[in-house]
Amino acid sequence: MTPRVTAFFDGVDAVGRPEVWIDIRDRTSVTREASAADGPLTGLMLAVKNNVDVAGLPTTAACPGFAGGPADADAEAVARLRAAGATVVGSTNLDQFATGLVGQRSPYGGVRDARRPDHISGGSSSGSAVAVALGLADIAIGTDTAGSGRVPAAFQGIVGIKPTLGLVSTRGLVPACRSWDAVTIMARDLDTANSAMAQMAGGANARPVPHDAPLAAPPAPRVAVPAELHGMSASWTAAFSAVIDRLRADGVAVETIPFTPFLDAARLLYDGGLVAERHAAVGEFVDAHRDASSGPARIDPTVGDIISAAGRVSGSRMVRDLARLDTLRAHALASLEGFDALLVPTAPGHPTIEAVRSDPIGVNSWLGTYTNFANLFDLCGVATPAGMAGDAQFGVTVLCRAFGDAVALDLARRVFIAPDAVAAPGAAGPLNPAGPWIEAAGASFVDLFVVGAHLPGQPLEHEMYSRGAVYLGPARTAPSYRLYALDTTPPKPGLVHAHAGGVEIAGGIWRLPTAGFASFARTLPSPMALGPVALSDGRTMTGFGCAASALESATDITEYRGWLRYLGRDTPARTGAVEPNRPAAAITG
Repeated sequence: MTPRVTAFFDGVDAVGRPEVWIDIRDRTSVTREASAADGPLTGLMLAVKNNVDVAGLPTTAACPGFAGGPADADAEAVARLRAAGATVVGSTNLDQFATGLVGQRSPYGGVRDARRPDHISGGSSSGSAVAVALGLADIAIGTDTAGSGRVPAAFQGIVGIKPTLGLVSTRGLVPACRSWDAVTIMARDLDTANSAMAQMAGGANARPVPHDAPLAAPPAPRVAVPAELHGMSASWTAAFSAVIDRLRADGVAVETIPFTPFLDAARLLYDGGLVAERHAAVGEFVDAHRDASSGPARIDPTVGDIISAAGRVSGSRMVRDLARLDTLRAHALASLEGFDALLVPTAPGHPTIEAVRSDPIGVNSWLGTYTNFANLFDLCGVATPAGMAGDAQFGVTVLCRAFGDAVALDLARRVFIAPDAVAAPGAAGPLNPAGPWIEAAGASFVDLFVVGAHLPGQPLEHEMYSRGAVYLGPARTAPSYRLYALDTTPPKPGLVHAHAGGVEIAGGIWRLPTAGFASFARTLPSPMALGPVALSDGRTMTGFGCAASALESATDITEYRGWLRYLGRDTPARTGAVEPNRPAAAITG
């Protein structure tokens, strides 16, 4: 048995939280799978919400009688994580049929908060969130229709990534509202969540990523926040204000916007005709078993009331509310014009289990204040721990337009605050991903080598950030180039391939969305063009080219071996004589 598998089973025994799980796989199977794992997620223990198929385990959606038997195959999301080396340890508890944000509507027991057991876990992905918070699982699959992946992440002090709808396949998911369901990932840190999403997203059944999907947030982003915070206590309001203060101190422009369209849409999901999708998903089963007072097909009374009532929604009301949703979406997105993201508290407060028992519908509705609208508006988001509100873990969610997933991840890094650890010994540490996960989901891009005015901190870097580019870091040419200072405004260098007397020249690499690269190439001023540049690591990459006439009034600055050195930020890097050599073509930028 591997150490991580041993730690998992020892941790399950030590924490004494049986309500987290619906099924735990046997030690032999888990050990065999972990020992054979091979991939970027090798060593990570994966928990799966039990409305998502795991081969060999019954998919109950927290109603034992709903499962016809063990699933024949993994859901696509599970299969992709397993193929990347993650080991499935079991299936987790949830609000029945993923109907709720509280984590208390399950015949397997209400899931308690990891830190304060008299408080709710949040739902509906309750068991997945607590399994990660306790360190039993390193990553967990949840689902999110109205906040089911974000609210429990916030309460448990972990990260929850809710991708743009369709970027993760929902094949093998018991639907809640098919039009707005998203498969999510949970982890204790952003890097591990990003790495897992990079493996889970994409594939033949996923929504295509457009060619202009941004790969990073700009260095000085604009972020919108609600003009008024509804339903929050003074301590929770103060916690949100503290996050805003940190962002402003970090150079982020934070401005308020009217929030009425968002709140009105949030109410539509349960109080209007849109809830009919819940009945379309599982209503026939629920209606047939409403009278069962016990046994495996027993329906939670609150869940049954919601789903059965959804079956009485008229078609005309559904059509009217979809039209109303279109109007609200247009108004909401118009208010976000010019902003890179919307920042909201993930939840307005953290109720006790007793409060939910006293008012199960009212408390649940309140918890969805800042989450219900997101999927209806096709927003992506990253829920992240962001400090404390009194003695409660406080979290915020960075929301962006569809396919702005990399921007949301970038901005979440600016507010993430790791909570006090409650993880069991043996839990895996953060992974080190190569880039934003949307690249692996199918985002197309072009890498561009630059040596001058487009480097970070230089006058033309905005031409990269404005096109959604991400800076990958410094690089050098092969030792066959010379560098010239051109007579331009703003000043730029010319990189020249030399037949003799060349050296390595310092520069950097930007990764641009394909559409961004195309628009950049179209705006290059004459006589500039693009051409290949050989790098010191053996790669050949696109860089800037220009006519030989651009060098007629240029100054040879090869001795500096880089534009930033030439600008006086460092001393010349002389390593012997560097003889002039002016060829007929050049690279600049």
